[in-house]
Amino acid sequence: MPEPGLVTPDWPLPPGVRAASTTRLGGVSVGPYQGLNLGDHVGDDPRAVAANRAALARALGLPAAPAWLTQVHGSAVAGPDDPPGCRADARYADRPAVVCAVLTADCLPLLLCSADGREVAAVHCGWRGLAGGIVGAAVARFSAAPAALRAWLGPAIGPAAFEVGDEVRARFLQADAGAVACFTATRPGHWLADLAALTRRALAGAGVRQVYGGGECTASDAARFYSYRRDGVTGRMASLIWRER
Repeated sequence: MPEPGLVTPDWPLPPGVRAASTTRLGGVSVGPYQGLNLGDHVGDDPRAVAANRAALARALGLPAAPAWLTQVHGSAVAGPDDPPGCRADARYADRPAVVCAVLTADCLPLLLCSADGREVAAVHCGWRGLAGGIVGAAVARFSAAPAALRAWLGPAIGPAAFEVGDEVRARFLQADAGAVACFTATRPGHWLADLAALTRRALAGAGVRQVYGGGECTASDAARFYSYRRDGVTGRMASLIWRER
C-alpha cells in the first residue's frame, strides 16, 4: 500500500489539535479513481475505499475513525454526537477524539479551530452551501467568539476553471452585493467564480479574521488532485481536523 499523499495545512494550530488534507497520491484505487479515493459513494470498489481509509487512519494516527458525513450541499452542521453518515455539510466537535472530516473534489474544504484548541470543525463549501450560509452556520456553533477562530482553506477548483451561470452569480449578489468582485465575465450568461474569495467573504461576514490557505487548484493539477469538474467520474479527497486531548 503506497503511503497516502498529504497536504499539511499551513496555519497556527494550538497544542493538541491536528489537521490534514489528502491528495489523490497513494492508495489502491484504480481506473478513474486511481490513487487514494476516500469517497464510498462514487462507484469505486468498496474494498479499495476501505483500504484507503484504513491507510489514512494509520498514517495520521487517528484516535478514531473519521466521523464521515452524507454531504448534500446544504447548510446543516453535525455535532459531535450526531452519527457517522448523517446528512450535513459540516462537522463540529468540542471534545477530543472526534475526527471532523469532509470529502471534496473541487468544492472547498474549510477547517476551523478556536484559538484555545477546544473547538474544531470541518466544512464542505460548494457554491450551493456557501450561498445557503454553511459558513455562518458553522461559525455559529462555536462558543468562542468569531474573532478568536482560525480558518484554513484547502485545495479547490480555482478562479480560472470554475465557470457558472447567471443564476449562481445572482444567488450570491442577492445576499452580498460586494460578491460582485468574485465573478469575472466570460461568454454571455457565464462567469468565472472565485470559490476561495467567496469563502473568505463569508468568513469575514461571520466575523472570522484569521484566514489561511487557499490558492491550490484541483482542476489544474490532475497529478495531485481529483476534480469532478475536470473528470466527471472521479474520487474524493478528505480534509480532517481533530483534538488529540
